Amino acid sequence: MTAVDAPERPAVAPAQLPARRWRSLAVKTVLPPVGAFVVGIGLWQLVIVVFGIPGYMLPSPATMASTITDEFGTLGEPTWVTLRESVLGFVIAAVVGVLSALLMARWRLMERSLYPYLILLQTIPIVAVAPLFVVWLGAGIATNTLVAAMIALFPVAANTLQGLKSIDRNLVQLYTMAGAPPRVQLMFLRLPGALPAILTGLRVAAGASVIGAIVGEFVAGVGGGSGGLGYVITESAVQLRTPQLFLAVIGASVVSLLLFAVVVLVERYLLGKWHESALPTDE
Repeated sequence: MTAVDAPERPAVAPAQLPARRWRSLAVKTVLPPVGAFVVGIGLWQLVIVVFGIPGYMLPSPATMASTITDEFGTLGEPTWVTLRESVLGFVIAAVVGVLSALLMARWRLMERSLYPYLILLQTIPIVAVAPLFVVWLGAGIATNTLVAAMIALFPVAANTLQGLKSIDRNLVQLYTMAGAPPRVQLMFLRLPGALPAILTGLRVAAGASVIGAIVGEFVAGVGGGSGGLGYVITESAVQLRTPQLFLAVIGASVVSLLLFAVVVLVERYLLGKWHESALPTDE
């Protein structure tokens, strides 16, 4: 019996391999969210048809598409106002949160003194204290930025402190045996080792700062002659302009996604070459 030779596979040029890899990556990355979006739109329309929901309660996908086309330009200034407040609040929360965590990690007394108030800050209903900021600072960007910073502060400080305290004891002992003072250990061992935890806190704070800015705008309303997306949402809800309300919510989501994307890019730049969470998988 003679063996039948298996047909040879056509050789693939090396230049074709990156292109195939990119196409495969695009299919795996793009198709799932696009498919989920199409299914969600279909279910949205199906619910409206089956239950007979009126447009002022839940606009149809076609109505939303028409609203986006007609009124997209009107959200430019409110979106910019909310973006500016969110970025300022995020930056303030990032700087204050990291610095306070460094102090608490360096001195135990500082942790005992500050950490309870960080927890208290997280538990205070921000809607209850925001009117006080309006009285003290007036309606406008200052109040909304402060509210955004308050909401975004705790995740940055808590994650940074946890990362600074989670360094391998063997490495700490090695630095101690080498005669490194505590400040050197903090800057060259604990801080680099805590980067993944810090960036995790910043990812959470990116969305929290937008929520804080929107909440501030709910309370403060128009300040400085222009209102943000929170004011647009409130005004649209009062006037039962549901499509415009949905459009403002979409704008707030876009602002949050932009901040989140910036943090993710920074994370990939800082961790992409050495940390397991940023390395590509084999899937």
